[in-house]
Amino acid sequence: MIARRELLIGTACLALTGRAIAAPAPLDLAAIERARVMRSGSTFLTRAPRTITAISAPRSPGTRHDYYSEGDYWWPDPANPNGPYIRRDGFSNPAKFDGHRDALIRFGVEMPALAAAWSLSKDARYAHHAVAHLMAWFVDPATRMTPNLAHAQAIIGINTGRAIGIIDTLQIVEVARAAELLGRTDAPGYAAIRAGVEGWFRAYLSWLTTSAAGREERDQTNNHGTCWLLQAAAFASLVGDRAVLDDARARLTGTIIPHQIAPDGSQPLELARTKPYSYSLFNLDVLAGACRLLARDNDLWHFATADGRGIGKAIAFMAPFIRDKRTWPHAKDVEYFDDLPVRQPSLLFGGEALDRADWLTLWRSLNADPTVAEVVRNFPIRQPLLWPVA
Repeated sequence: MIARRELLIGTACLALTGRAIAAPAPLDLAAIERARVMRSGSTFLTRAPRTITAISAPRSPGTRHDYYSEGDYWWPDPANPNGPYIRRDGFSNPAKFDGHRDALIRFGVEMPALAAAWSLSKDARYAHHAVAHLMAWFVDPATRMTPNLAHAQAIIGINTGRAIGIIDTLQIVEVARAAELLGRTDAPGYAAIRAGVEGWFRAYLSWLTTSAAGREERDQTNNHGTCWLLQAAAFASLVGDRAVLDDARARLTGTIIPHQIAPDGSQPLELARTKPYSYSLFNLDVLAGACRLLARDNDLWHFATADGRGIGKAIAFMAPFIRDKRTWPHAKDVEYFDDLPVRQPSLLFGGEALDRADWLTLWRSLNADPTVAEVVRNFPIRQPLLWPVA
């Protein structure tokens, strides 16, 4: 059966030219990704899982199982060195405690890569090692992480954790996608821990959607609200929570897109930051991930408000500046401007959904494996094989 969108495209082409023109062929992602994924997977087979329980956090008020991080842009006050920290937006404090977040990022890089390698090769070694990571982080009582972020992005002298810190678990969105793939493909070893893994995500999703911190982060108007949405959607997809998925779809079209994307496709709340280029790319990728996960028959990709706000318009706004950053008309980022762009998934997801061959070509030309730590942190969708078209 011909998809309705393909039929409409073909009919339009026939009317205009007198002959049918086929819609662009979909990318063969398996072929594109194989060498890269297998290279990474082979490297990560040699690295044992390491959770937050192995990393001491002296300033944490929690237990060794409780995740703890400190706010990026908060520094000692020169006028009061022993007093509360003060904010310097956009400037990351290198002395902050990053141990738990670094471990979470490493987990978010390695485990999904192993799952992707399993999906391509069906080599049981990759599945077993992916399962070992999941076991360590979510199931083993000795090493598992508590399923909440009560002590994330604390500010020295002010608090022991903030709702805004929930953005840290954006790093495990692809872990959830990878776990879903392991279950779908009957990966060896996964059945034995599946209930424990899904139980952890179900508990975390409950905290994310019902706690005061979770609700506060949900209602943030900038990229924090977008990141909450993608997390809730990905974790709900894994555990089969249809109510959360339905709420996420409604929130994306009713709140996120209307308030975050301007009629010209720009993202004013991200442009107002001290790193406008980075934040615009980052938020756009998260928006695209949400559309990829939540769309039904491409409906979210074609959704637009009455004045034209939509995900396609947002990608179209940024694509020229991804292609040639020298044309960026706004302020340069105060940090890491020279390290961007990378292989932004918004180009892939939007290019496939909206038949934009130019975006797909641009996506393929960009760096898929950045090594600068701050860039990696803001590049949470790294394995497109884990994001099949909804």
